[in-house]
Amino acid sequence: MHNEGTTTITAKRLTLALCAAGAIGGAVGAVAVNHNNATAAAEAAAIAAPANGTPVAATPAPVAGNANAVGLPDFTKIVSHNGPAVVNIRVVGNAKADPRVQMQDGDDGDGQDDPFFEFFRRFQPQQPRGGQGHGQGSGRNLVFGAGSGFIVSPDGVILTNAHVVRDATEVTVKLQDRREYRAKVLGSDTKTDVAVLKIDAKNLPVVPVGNTRNLQVGEWVLAIGSPYGLDSTVTAGVVSAKGRSLPNDNVPFIQTDVAVNPGNSGGPLFNTRGEVVGINSQIYSQTGGYQGLSFAIPIDVAVRIKDQIVATGKVQHAKLGVVVQEVNQGFADSFKLESPEGALVSNVERGGAADKAGLKSGDVIRRVNGQQIVGSGDLPALLAVARPGDKVAMDVWRDGRTVQLSATLGNANDKPDQADRDSLASNAGGGKLGLALRPLEPLERRQSGIPSGLVIEDAAGAAEAAGVQEGDVLLAVNGKTVNSVDQVRDVVNKSSKSVALLIQRGGDRIFIPVRIG
Repeated sequence: MHNEGTTTITAKRLTLALCAAGAIGGAVGAVAVNHNNATAAAEAAAIAAPANGTPVAATPAPVAGNANAVGLPDFTKIVSHNGPAVVNIRVVGNAKADPRVQMQDGDDGDGQDDPFFEFFRRFQPQQPRGGQGHGQGSGRNLVFGAGSGFIVSPDGVILTNAHVVRDATEVTVKLQDRREYRAKVLGSDTKTDVAVLKIDAKNLPVVPVGNTRNLQVGEWVLAIGSPYGLDSTVTAGVVSAKGRSLPNDNVPFIQTDVAVNPGNSGGPLFNTRGEVVGINSQIYSQTGGYQGLSFAIPIDVAVRIKDQIVATGKVQHAKLGVVVQEVNQGFADSFKLESPEGALVSNVERGGAADKAGLKSGDVIRRVNGQQIVGSGDLPALLAVARPGDKVAMDVWRDGRTVQLSATLGNANDKPDQADRDSLASNAGGGKLGLALRPLEPLERRQSGIPSGLVIEDAAGAAEAAGVQEGDVLLAVNGKTVNSVDQVRDVVNKSSKSVALLIQRGGDRIFIPVRIG
């Protein structure tokens, strides 16, 4: 990994490591694991396991000499009460050889540039067992993995992460009392990383399920799982943030500083009342191990997915049909917003829910169903808990005023129509911006499918500094479609601090703020 001193988080600088990917867990020390299992079983024998999922709260430890002070919470009751409902999951599967794994064998000299390189180098088992080696036959290997889970129904329904059981041909669940069961995967949802398992058993202990509505930043939380195959491991920390948006994810994650390592994936996150509030899922790491940034799927999202899988065997997700990006100070100045908040719509899917509701490129979504949209990631996170057919009321900033729109959400499984080519655009103009512009030729319009705009032949000064590139197509400035240099110049001259340019770059449309003041 490159050691770059910067606070910017990118894929290459900060690896988003899955806690217990299918290729992890085959190299843990068997002696240590067996010893810990035996100890846990002995302790569990002296404790009556819960039969109904009734929550047991943590008790604050007393502070000597100060009757009003509250010390650190004592999690022993939560662990003894709920520990028997937390399970270890072992998987075997015929997984396709991953090129990122092959890099550790020297197959790709450029492996150090892959953000997952360090992670797979450290935690991939030394060699596949029982299958074909790299580059032989079908290129598939027998892969061993491990993770955690927890029982939510006395008849053996278990929640875990989808990535724990991905490509699994055999799943084994081990209880705290050392009993083992072959598990069936009822279904999994890769979009939320939730999977539901079922074992053939009755009268099992279950965890009490809470919700995240009352969970507060700074609140103590507890994780139980099997990091590196060490069963019934307990770690604790605090909630660092709620509704955290991560790259390529639509889940409003709970961020904590609880120590989560490979093997913890799928395990429960408890609040101080002994209720499950999340499923430990991901960590940010430059080493593959815990570095203080852990992320859990809210239990509200997981239960919604579980209910769909148990009822129908599949999952449906709602879709608004927009592409959004962050509103920074430059955009706020351009669109005359009081603060840089909201989700800026850069593209609208033709025929989708947003299009039917009247949303346009250049709109800024400020509220949905009364809930404020601060960052662009808040929108997909909010939609993650919605269902197709749900109606949403939106407060949208357009042309310097708030507009109320209502949309009926579509189904994410439906195929999208052609992207709306007629949406609003943004522009950048002449000398102030440092752009050399020319109109699109008729042939360029036909080949690109772009009906109007200006080709950027050169970018310098403020535009270059903002990230505008030669070859981009300028579609609009501050929401005003532009087809001539005069139109660009006119909008720029009426702007004081910055302008928002809508750029077509390849197949993507993006807004770029350019400061001109």
